Amino acid sequence: MSDNLTQNDFLNGRVRLWQPKDGYRAGVDPVLLAASIEARAGERVLELGCGAGAAFLCLAARVPGLVFHAVEIQSAYAELARRNVEENGADATIWEADLTALPETLRQFQFHHVLANPPYFDRTASTRAQDAGRDVAMGEATPLADWVAVAAKRLAPKGTATFIHRAERLPELLSLMGAHLGSLEVLPLQARLGRAAGLVLVRGKKGGRADFQLHAPVTLHDGAAHLRDGESYSAKIRAVLRDGAALPFG
Repeated sequence: MSDNLTQNDFLNGRVRLWQPKDGYRAGVDPVLLAASIEARAGERVLELGCGAGAAFLCLAARVPGLVFHAVEIQSAYAELARRNVEENGADATIWEADLTALPETLRQFQFHHVLANPPYFDRTASTRAQDAGRDVAMGEATPLADWVAVAAKRLAPKGTATFIHRAERLPELLSLMGAHLGSLEVLPLQARLGRAAGLVLVRGKKGGRADFQLHAPVTLHDGAAHLRDGESYSAKIRAVLRDGAALPFG
């Protein structure tokens, strides 16, 4: 194993992911995002900003028979994603590209699902990370409006776009998605019972006409506070992270 990489297990080893020892490393967020996608075998899925591939590979492990395309702007992460695709046996094509300038070939495809875990932090209001790869992954260089517009444009009719983001960005995200998509739904994710949601999953449908839905929050951890060493995930979230269970909006 390269001195600069680690290989980490996701979904109890159903996904094994090479990723940098330093820099951006996938946590639970892409796993939660993947678990929320209501995909069926034979459908086409696009991930924007895939990093080393954690999200779409977790979705591939849960729903066999999907065809994936994934876009990543950083060459080192795109190469890791290709390696991870090969070693995990997924049907996926990795495109090294800026999402605002997708290759012509990719622009010929329409997708049943588009998913994205965009950078959370506005660079004008946050401190840059020392590691360049982590800074690109976490700091928003491409406006959120572009992420949403590209996702919507690549969807087939009735296809869904799903984002995971920080709760404070929800008003902006809903406004942007509402300009392109309908049937918007929000699933808040709170760290512990009684706390404000820190993250949100937001889904919209191309051509959707259903009323907006704000779902009851999902609690990630048991207990009111972290009182001992070790994980404290709720049974529902433990099933998602360890067993590859789905995380439905409803």
